[in-house]
Amino acid sequence: CALPIFYIGLAINILGFLLMIGGGSDDPNVFKADELFSSVRITIAPMLIVAGYVVIFYAIMKRNKKDQTES
Repeated sequence: CALPIFYIGLAINILGFLLMIGGGSDDPNVFKADELFSSVRITIAPMLIVAGYVVIFYAIMKRNKKDQTES
C-alpha cells in the first residue's frame, strides 16, 4: 500500500510551504530584505515542495505487489 508514502510526501510539501510563509513587516515603512530574501525561503522551501510533489507522484503511480504478480 502506497498510502504512507503519500502522507510522507504531503508532510514534505506542507513543511516546504510553512518555510515559505512570513518575512513581512508590520510597519509598512520598514523593509526587511534579509528576512524576505533568506536562503531558506528562496532555495530550500521550493526544493522541498518539488520533492514533496515527486514523492506524491511516486505514491500515486506505484503499483501494489498483488497487481504485479497477476501480470
